Amino acid sequence: MIGRVNRIALLAVPGLAYLAVIYALPLLLLLAKSIRTPDGLSFGEYSAFFADDYNMRVLWRTLRVATLTTLLALAIAYPTAFAMNRANGPWLTVFLVAMVLPMSLGVVVKAFAWSILFRANGFLNTAMQWVGLTDKPVRMLFTETALVIGAANVFLPFMVLPIYAVVRQLDSRLPEAAASLGASPMFRFFNVTLPLTLPGVVAGAAFTFSMAISMYVIPSLIVGERQQTLSMLIARSFLYLRNEPLGSTISAVLLAIAIFVVVFSSWLARRLGARQ
Repeated sequence: MIGRVNRIALLAVPGLAYLAVIYALPLLLLLAKSIRTPDGLSFGEYSAFFADDYNMRVLWRTLRVATLTTLLALAIAYPTAFAMNRANGPWLTVFLVAMVLPMSLGVVVKAFAWSILFRANGFLNTAMQWVGLTDKPVRMLFTETALVIGAANVFLPFMVLPIYAVVRQLDSRLPEAAASLGASPMFRFFNVTLPLTLPGVVAGAAFTFSMAISMYVIPSLIVGERQQTLSMLIARSFLYLRNEPLGSTISAVLLAIAIFVVVFSSWLARRLGARQ
């Protein structure tokens, strides 16, 4: 039996070798540039990065935008997942197409679409003036709010689908049983439904936050250079400043945040699964 398992495990070798050569090795070489100096190994680049007030503002802005994007996507995705679970026949197909079809479009296309909507003469400003909400165009483009809304729209399917997968497995008789015992709708939601759906919420939040914190195209097109993120600093360091140690350092910081999110979400999902 052990030998059979080992032979089956060998099937993963080509994939692991591909990841090691194409992903892990270049990543290690990139990270090595952040600590390698002519005088030897040094963490001076990290000290300089965290000592710079501008870099810290960009770091906190990146974390804030990723957090707000995740929360907005969650607020939209959670009821959407339940609506999809209750839908039948053609309506379920409509929901699934609405979730999957945007994923087939390039991020550039979706980011450009939002930049057009947010313009002073775009559809949103035109509609607001037409209904009388404002007398003149409201500044939407090049704002953090626009970035959060656009990013939440782009990453919404990655929040909806994990929650929907968990909601589909819920036993609908559990809330009914709680109701028969006199539980109010709010009590049933916070003590029955929400705890059972938290694994999907954690998975969707981890997906969305990880992508939001490392996005580059969306902020470049919606907010431009006025409100930079860590990904934009990395691009500027490599492409314009030609400062590879700085770009590698920022890449390592971004990678550390992504790893922390993945590890923490895995740990939280295991704890939630054990409680159930």
